[in-house]
Amino acid sequence: MKDKIEFIEAENLNKNRDNKFNNGLKFALIILITFCLGVGLMYVYSINNPKVITKNRVTSNTKVTEEAMEDAIDKVFDAVLCIEVMSDDGSIISSGTGFVYAKDDKYGYVLTNAHVVSGAKNVQGVLSNNNTAELTILGSDTYTDLAVLRMDVKNVLQVASIGTSQNTKVGNTVFTVGSPMGSSYAGTVTKGILSGKDRLIETSSSSTSALTGESYIVKVLQTDAAISPGNSGGPLVNLAGDVIGINSLKLVDEQVEGMGFAIPIEDAMNYVDVLEQGKTIERPIVGVQILDLTNKYALYRYGINVDSSIKAGVILVKVNSGYPASDGGLKDGDIITKIDGNDIKTVSEFKYELYKHNIGDTIEVTYYRNGKESKTKLKLDKTS
Repeated sequence: MKDKIEFIEAENLNKNRDNKFNNGLKFALIILITFCLGVGLMYVYSINNPKVITKNRVTSNTKVTEEAMEDAIDKVFDAVLCIEVMSDDGSIISSGTGFVYAKDDKYGYVLTNAHVVSGAKNVQGVLSNNNTAELTILGSDTYTDLAVLRMDVKNVLQVASIGTSQNTKVGNTVFTVGSPMGSSYAGTVTKGILSGKDRLIETSSSSTSALTGESYIVKVLQTDAAISPGNSGGPLVNLAGDVIGINSLKLVDEQVEGMGFAIPIEDAMNYVDVLEQGKTIERPIVGVQILDLTNKYALYRYGINVDSSIKAGVILVKVNSGYPASDGGLKDGDIITKIDGNDIKTVSEFKYELYKHNIGDTIEVTYYRNGKESKTKLKLDKTS
């Protein structure tokens, strides 16, 4: 009897084990079916909704960007005009671009490059509606390459919004509006990025005299937006529709592509009041005639010998009496190598460092005389 009871208990124990196993198997099967069903549903959802943003992924809305560009273009487009320099017989000599930056009750005021209207007597503007307007040159400045013109206010279609390049970062989208190759292509928009800031570019104008030839350094913005002949003087604009620069230069080289330059708008706006009044921009002078130390022919021509140990600097060919240089003890033949501790290697660098200062400022000049280095301080004067 006892054996029978033990057999029954063992049989019940085996049944319980089988039941637990079967229940566990069913539970696992339910989990597997649920998992597969979930994966299937997620797959179907992903097929029907492909724009799933996953964690750590940054997406952009192209439509918003295009709308921003459209709005920015609308904000400046009608302020831009093609500038044409006319001959006495009415034919077009040259052309460029400009934009209206201000207006009053009588006139609209236009900014462009000085080289666009250099030597011009008759100038007209072709507006975005293809109407023409007579332009009058109020003032221009070669060093900054800026000119201000005016036209009758009735011809003004739009005034551009003036921004600042300081708030625009390298890599930000920018665009230009201009007249490449003349009025036939007026209103051309090109897009790129701000490729660089505070670039120092040396430019020069031809001259037969080594002492009077214009060479100077300008601080500019760099962009890869296409800038072609005729774009000079046009606006460089950010996506807010604000002008941040004035297109001025393009680096032309067979091995270089997409290197255009613009004058920072805040630099330009520092001078517009003076140019509007037709006044000359006053810059400090020291009263010297100078040559690059590397200009061997000119040095030979003027009978100047330079110590071979001095490799860079500018040489004072003539120090005029009654000016800061002579008052500071500088003499003909001295070689200036630094201004305020900044190296001076060319005439362009000399001017750049000098023109950082205002009339009345004092600068420290490092120079060599008879192979010996000395320093002196000069209080800057203005052109008499």
